[in-house]
Amino acid sequence: MTDTTVTKVSSAHSPTGDQGEVYLASGKRLSMRMWRDEPPSQNKPAHRQDYEVVGYVIAGRAELEIEGQTVRLEPGDSWVVPAGSQHTYRILETFTAIEATAPPAQVHGREQT
Repeated sequence: MTDTTVTKVSSAHSPTGDQGEVYLASGKRLSMRMWRDEPPSQNKPAHRQDYEVVGYVIAGRAELEIEGQTVRLEPGDSWVVPAGSQHTYRILETFTAIEATAPPAQVHGREQT
C-alpha cells in the first residue's frame, strides 16, 4: 500500500528549537529545519549526534569543523555531517541555511543540535 499522506508546513507557523532553528516538514525517515538570520558567533561546543545532516547555505558565511577538518561555507554551498562525527561551527556573517537530517531530528524526543 502506498503512503498517500501529503504534508505542507508553513515556516511562519513552525515550532522553533532552543537554538532558534525552525522545524519544517518531517517524514518517517528524514526531517528538515531552517536556521534563519543567525548572527555571527564563536565556535559552538564540539559535539556528536546520532543522525546524519546535509545542508545548503542560502545566505551568509560560516566555518564548519568536522573531525579536525575546516570547511568554509558560502551561499550556494552544501555540506554533510556524518552521524557520530565530532563537529562544531562558527558563523562569520549572518547565516541562513536549510538542513535535512536522517533519521529525523525532531522537536520532541531528539537531540536538537
